[in-house]
Amino acid sequence: MTIIIDQPDHFGSDVEGKTVPIDEKELVLDGGFVMPHTNSFGHTFRDYNAESERQEGVENFYRKNHIYQSVDFVKKMREEYGKLNRVEMSMWECCELLNEVVDESDPDLDEPQIEHLLQTAEAIRKDYPNEDWLHLTGLIHDLGKVLLLPVFGGLPQWAVVGDTFPVGCRFDESIVHHKHFKENPDYNNPAYNTRYGMYSEKCGLNNVLMSWGHDDYMYLVAKENKTTLPSAALFIIRYHSFYALHREGAYKHLMNEEDFENLEWLHIFNKYDL
Repeated sequence: MTIIIDQPDHFGSDVEGKTVPIDEKELVLDGGFVMPHTNSFGHTFRDYNAESERQEGVENFYRKNHIYQSVDFVKKMREEYGKLNRVEMSMWECCELLNEVVDESDPDLDEPQIEHLLQTAEAIRKDYPNEDWLHLTGLIHDLGKVLLLPVFGGLPQWAVVGDTFPVGCRFDESIVHHKHFKENPDYNNPAYNTRYGMYSEKCGLNNVLMSWGHDDYMYLVAKENKTTLPSAALFIIRYHSFYALHREGAYKHLMNEEDFENLEWLHIFNKYDL
């Protein structure tokens, strides 16, 4: 996907060099928004064992996701979709396409995704009025879910949504419905089933292959379109579904110093995403 931007570039186009420092004296790390205790079905958020009308479908989704998300599959998808040769459209045109998308992996919501984008962005804007880059990140973070639509290839849900995780190293037990990884071709591969697998300590998440989906696709779209968003925004876009990291604390042995700095922003963002 190529993004058409109508506004002039006031900020330059250096993606790699831009960072957003966190000054804890000036920035309240926990804004005024209070997350509800229960989701739209009356259960706690991200409770994958709660009996609900979506429970069976969500587990079936993760069974397929964990079986098919392998190193070979991820490399194939990144090569194919990294070409960004399918569609040209404005950002708002892309947002409107999400009127047609419902995330089958989400145990908390069964509404069209455009509502989620608007609610996330507006809640962030209320609590952090001066962090305009974070408002925009909230609006666009899930736009990669257009991969579900025919014009973008019509990928199955298991290849677009759901929690993400590294491939090429051991699947951490904190990943939801971990038991289904036993059927993944990488599960018993000695090159991929150790703590580090094909990576090294503190190699940086940018050097780690993540399971393919809307997160990595939107990251590629933003980066290749020379976004002026800071590195913290790209980190949020790419890893907001990486719950094994930002909720459970797994895989930190692969992170570098910049990853840890950006993780603070992801922790701020996550409350609004839920």
